[in-house]
Amino acid sequence: MAELKEARVPDIGDDKDVPVIEVLVKPGDTVSKDQGLVTLESDKATMEVPAPFDGVVREVKVKVGDELSEGSVVALIEPAAEVADKPAAKAEAKPAQKTEAKPGPKAEAAPEAKPEPKSEPKAGPAQPSTPAMNAGNPNSPPVTFDAEALMPGKVPHASPAVRLFARELGVDLDQVAGSARGGRISKEDVQAHVKSVMAGGGAARGGGGLDLIAWPKVDFSKFGEVERKPLSRIQKLSGANLARNWAMIPHVTQFEDADITEMEAFRKRLGEENKDTKVTPLVFLIKAAVAGLKKFPAFNASLDGDELVLKQYFNIGIAVDTPDGLVVPVIRDADRKGLLELARELGEISAKARDKKLSSADMQGGCFSISSLGGIGGTAFTPIINAPEVAILGVSRSAMKPVWNGKEFTPRLMLPLSLSYDHRVIDGAAAARFTSYLSQVLGDLRRLLL
Repeated sequence: MAELKEARVPDIGDDKDVPVIEVLVKPGDTVSKDQGLVTLESDKATMEVPAPFDGVVREVKVKVGDELSEGSVVALIEPAAEVADKPAAKAEAKPAQKTEAKPGPKAEAAPEAKPEPKSEPKAGPAQPSTPAMNAGNPNSPPVTFDAEALMPGKVPHASPAVRLFARELGVDLDQVAGSARGGRISKEDVQAHVKSVMAGGGAARGGGGLDLIAWPKVDFSKFGEVERKPLSRIQKLSGANLARNWAMIPHVTQFEDADITEMEAFRKRLGEENKDTKVTPLVFLIKAAVAGLKKFPAFNASLDGDELVLKQYFNIGIAVDTPDGLVVPVIRDADRKGLLELARELGEISAKARDKKLSSADMQGGCFSISSLGGIGGTAFTPIINAPEVAILGVSRSAMKPVWNGKEFTPRLMLPLSLSYDHRVIDGAAAARFTSYLSQVLGDLRRLLL
């Protein structure tokens, strides 16, 4: 028996226990050196484990979901040199049998078929060539076809991670052409499909072509010196999401100012009493948002076809600015946690995001998102809804303003709120009531106890 050699995971840096998201080969496949055997996906990147030499895969040692580290055995491969040394008699037997087929009377009758030109296939849907179509014509080369490709309901060839990515974007993989080896669909193919739809070149599920003119092609170097910088992985992923959400959700933004003078004084006292925990205004916004979602259930919902899914849990997504782009980790069961517990979890998940250690599970299951730019500045903005949610709260920098109390103007710390909502689910009156309620709760934290 030929000696089998192991294909192992090479040096992948500091990553350990990286999950397998796709197995690219099966026993019996012929592989060439550096051809991918499996695909791994860490929190930072997606990578393929290459074949170390040419040969034939005899055994695959891993499956989707297994976690691998440097040195893990992926497959057993028989080197190409040993495969070539095997006798090829069996492989030559079948062609020899075909050439020795006995001629019959039907074979000689083939020339008589010439007066019947109508027997040629008519124009219409493409018909696959099969051995039956070449019967009686021994000089015709055998024609084969991919029967699986013509079968209705064929499952598109894509990894679980790509399928999840497509579902998040609302893309039907049946409409996506795969550019990877063997027609496999990659994330880049899904992104290209979304861009095509946005330009009017196709139709994602439920989206329809937008019939937009093509994106302008400009040689910017004609006007001066330029530098090209590739988008980060996060920018590519979030860009496709944002484009889809902005185009397919009818956005409306409601603006409101909340008086947080007393809240800010309480926050500072709480911080002084708990110096090991950073208590930010965002913690109070999370609690206020939960109270608003409980009072106005339509904001804690998602559209699913012709139905509205009303959620009975309260998971709040927090937009975090990282060097590679914006990510939205989710704080789960925010209704069951106090201010200090939320403050600690918010600090942990924000640090995790900036260190590129977020998992896909950390960013799933959100009900409502908050995007706070207060630490940077600005007076108002229109945040884009994070589908399949139906609303998002934008927060800008607070500022001292003169406020009329009925007798005189007094200095109050005012916080600008910007609520973008899906007008298919929420109307303007409901949005105004929601932001007004948020303003009341932030202005008097005792309302959180009601």
